[in-house]
Amino acid sequence: MKCKVTKKWLCLAALFCGVSAAQPAETHEQRGKRVVYEALNALGGQAFLQMQDRTETGRAYSFYNQQITGLSVATIYTRYLAPVPGKVEQRERQAFGKDKSSSTLFTENGAWEITFRGARPIEDRQYEQYLDSTLHNIFYILRQRLHEPGMQFYSQGSDIYENQPVEIVDITDADGRTVTVYFNQDTKLPVKQTFKRRNETYHDFDQETTIFAKYRDSGGVKWPWNIHRERNGEKIYEMYSESVEMNKDLRDDLFSLPVNAKLLPKAK
Repeated sequence: MKCKVTKKWLCLAALFCGVSAAQPAETHEQRGKRVVYEALNALGGQAFLQMQDRTETGRAYSFYNQQITGLSVATIYTRYLAPVPGKVEQRERQAFGKDKSSSTLFTENGAWEITFRGARPIEDRQYEQYLDSTLHNIFYILRQRLHEPGMQFYSQGSDIYENQPVEIVDITDADGRTVTVYFNQDTKLPVKQTFKRRNETYHDFDQETTIFAKYRDSGGVKWPWNIHRERNGEKIYEMYSESVEMNKDLRDDLFSLPVNAKLLPKAK
């Protein structure tokens, strides 16, 4: 009887192993897509996808050669538009100073620096960099671009970043833009992203890196309150938010040129 029981369990074990072996392992593409969708859920899922506008207020620092070149109280207003594949469909106004007397307005059709003197179009190169950065931004991808035709997700596996276990995923769109994103394995949230941008002056590539930290909940959406940007390993920008608000039904005039603003020529 003992031998029959042993034989029975051996058969069951063999059957279990056979079933397990028959199940295909997760591919790099499947794993990458899973990690990205887990991040979307961690950020708020439907609440994140239904975010219409956002207001971030805090301290902003700019750097050159690792030295502070600018410090200001900053308020960043963002409004999402209907998605269009491969295009930036959002409007953003960056207001500076306690009185918000100067600002930069970015739209899907152009961008302007606005002061008491009037509105001056920003340099083409600066606007192109804004568009390129936005199209590579993980939060813009999750909110606006996730279902674009040709969007691909490829897992690079797991690693340790800043003493935290991470999943690393390459996200590539139909035009070949690729951003590599590091997701915390425990929280599922993005902690770092990096991509390369061609440097037209030196005919090589700059590596653009953004680090996200201090996530907090606002209206069911998690958002990083600390954002740190680097170019080729040197910090160029930091934002420390003191408040982040979602879906405040922001006024239309925040995302358009002032009616009476004098239109200035583009700087030479």
